[in-house]
Amino acid sequence: METDRLITEFKLNLIIQRYSASTIKNYSSAVKSFLQFAEKKFNDPNELGVIDIEMYVLWKIERYEISSSHQHMIVASIEKFYNFVFGKDLNIKHLYPAQKQKSLPNYLTQSEVKSLIGTVENLKHKCIIMLLYGCGLRLSELLNLKIKDIDHTRMMIMIRNAKGYKDHIVMLSRILLDEIRMYAKQYIPKDFLFEGQSGRMYSPKSVQTIVKNYAQKAGINKHVTPQILRHSFAVHLLENGTDIRYIQNLLGHQSIKTTEIYTHLADISQVKIKSPLDFL
Repeated sequence: METDRLITEFKLNLIIQRYSASTIKNYSSAVKSFLQFAEKKFNDPNELGVIDIEMYVLWKIERYEISSSHQHMIVASIEKFYNFVFGKDLNIKHLYPAQKQKSLPNYLTQSEVKSLIGTVENLKHKCIIMLLYGCGLRLSELLNLKIKDIDHTRMMIMIRNAKGYKDHIVMLSRILLDEIRMYAKQYIPKDFLFEGQSGRMYSPKSVQTIVKNYAQKAGINKHVTPQILRHSFAVHLLENGTDIRYIQNLLGHQSIKTTEIYTHLADISQVKIKSPLDFL
């Protein structure tokens, strides 16, 4: 099919441009849906104009009530598709959603994290939650962790091919190391630290469900996700006086501006900042 050929060509270009696997999957899926729409109007998607793309985006908004972030992804994928495959620079910047004011991320208090971990009896699940919080890992970073990435000698963990294909290092807590050792002895993972069926990478959905269920069991009245645990890691480091530049490196942020959002969340009463009155 022509659509399959175009999608394959698009994927190859994304791979060459070093886009992440998740981005390639999302962009390809978005373009495939768009091409199926295009086939109903024209045999050749190259014949579609900006107005046709506008109508498609409007249809997605009205029919499926897509979010602004989903709309942004759809427009970006179509724009890149026409650029990569047909060599066209479409004038569709106006189809991107207006910049919304970013809301502050949610996070757990230290007592809530303690309560969460305390409810976990399954050793594998406990290691997963402790790694997400204790190392501030993204879900994808957790799933890609391999046994060889745990350096018990230097008490650190190597995070490879993180967002932006950038490696970085995080600290390894002695408490966490003890849990990992007990887990490895019981489960005997071969390659990935957390393995699913047949030794494959563990499922993202499984990790999300684990975090959600234990949060509910702990009586935490918040929507708790792996990303919330990562936010909590950053906020608690800041509250304990860790320099924001170190937090930036631990989170693998390319820009300090991304990390600075946590300064709005930290409890000022716990941050080691004194009032100018104290210097008088």
